[in-house]
Amino acid sequence: MSFKIEKSFKTALRSSWIILKLIVPIYIIADLLFYYDVLKHITFIFKPLVTILGLPQEAALSIVSGLFLNLYAAIAFAAPLGLSAKEWTILALFLGIAHALLVETEIMKKLGIKRSYSIALRLLTGFIVAYIVSYFPESWFHSLSQDSSMLSQPIHYETITALLKNSLYEAFSLSIKVIALVTLLIFFLDFIKSLSFIEHYSQKVNSGFSITVGVILGITYGAGILISEYEKGSLQHKEILFIGTYLMICHAIIEDTLLFVIFGANPWIIVSLRFLFATLVSYLVIKFLKPKTT
Repeated sequence: MSFKIEKSFKTALRSSWIILKLIVPIYIIADLLFYYDVLKHITFIFKPLVTILGLPQEAALSIVSGLFLNLYAAIAFAAPLGLSAKEWTILALFLGIAHALLVETEIMKKLGIKRSYSIALRLLTGFIVAYIVSYFPESWFHSLSQDSSMLSQPIHYETITALLKNSLYEAFSLSIKVIALVTLLIFFLDFIKSLSFIEHYSQKVNSGFSITVGVILGITYGAGILISEYEKGSLQHKEILFIGTYLMICHAIIEDTLLFVIFGANPWIIVSLRFLFATLVSYLVIKFLKPKTT
């Protein structure tokens, strides 16, 4: 097939509109949860979890913030706790797999993956991986003292109007970045698929490229370039399920890891275990479970 700029532009526009509709309202909802201090009222649910993982109970708020908001909020709450290198690594693995569930679960839903499957997969896998690491010897972790003041604390707004203004700005700012990059990726992918020696393997290029992008940049980018392909029905059920499962466990591997490494987390343990479990769980899901995606 020939490369057509107009076709690629329409594909990018359709995917971008879907992303915009997801990110903006959910981003605002997440900020409202923080503003009204809702998260603190549900931390008691997660205190048994942090205890099992060998983390202090105060880390429950960090866990909740990461699950509902993002990793930056989670780290801001964890930074003053004086966590050890091992504890930072445990937190990095659990939240690296299970964070920003509100936004990313909806993005995976656009690929036909059920919300219940997405949430259960990420919480369970994150717990298992972090629990395994809790038994690793302390000697495997290096100590790196870090002044928590270098990381800005969560912003507290005086009025709901101020929060909404900032939330809208941040949501649209994020959306523009995502849309710009997804558009470039779609153009690049369409161009690659138009090459004669690649055309026969176009679906494999779709899968491999989206996984690579997702692993490096994140779920939103990896899934974003596949939304239009899914809606056209050009991707098989197994293919979508494998890609979705893999990306939910192993995504944004560079940025997410570095956020925790500056506080002493072990990058080799984080990266190797996320790749290992993403490959293993994706294989097992395709082979045995086959959950419905409708």
